[in-house]
Amino acid sequence: MRHEDRRPPAAVLFDALGPAYEKAFAHAPAHLSALEWLVERLPPAARTLDVGSGTGRPTAAALVEAGHRVLGVDISPVMVELAARQVPEAEFRCGDIRDLPLDAESFDGVCVFFSLLQMTRAEQSALTRRLALTLRPGGHLVLATVPVDAEDVEVVFMGRPVRATSFAEEGVVGMVEAAGLTVLSRHSAVFTPDHPDAGPEPHLFLYCRRDEPGH
Repeated sequence: MRHEDRRPPAAVLFDALGPAYEKAFAHAPAHLSALEWLVERLPPAARTLDVGSGTGRPTAAALVEAGHRVLGVDISPVMVELAARQVPEAEFRCGDIRDLPLDAESFDGVCVFFSLLQMTRAEQSALTRRLALTLRPGGHLVLATVPVDAEDVEVVFMGRPVRATSFAEEGVVGMVEAAGLTVLSRHSAVFTPDHPDAGPEPHLFLYCRRDEPGH
């Protein structure tokens, strides 16, 4: 068995994609709008978490530019190396977010942009609950996914076969609400990545808040 084959599928995929992923997705209008929404609601010098931080662009870069502290976590060593070089003001860790110890009420903002799709539904739900608990009361979370009722199906992503799992839109909303978050608004878009092997994708963005006690 090759070394590559023993690694998590997400690490193999995103190590291979590298900068091509940034080129394909970094300028998605709905993603940039979600970041603007979050930045407008963060306190000064907020502590933020970027789950599946990729190359650091656009998410970590936008947060740093707005004056916030960023911890980015990604399972791909290639992505973490790129991100550390491109956004040196942020902190990046290579690892599986499911295994990373996270302190309760330690972040003002959390970003989860398309980083759940290679987890099982149970893992997605459990991680969303954990991420909600890392938010300080009144903190905000933005989540983006592909809202499709699919479980462990093979799809072709930027020319590469990958197994993916997701929920239909109401299932995603239900997962987030079950985690203790309030969905303040949602936005649906169709986006075609800038890549010759990419087709149009449905995207769902949820704008969420962990409410203060008593609200």
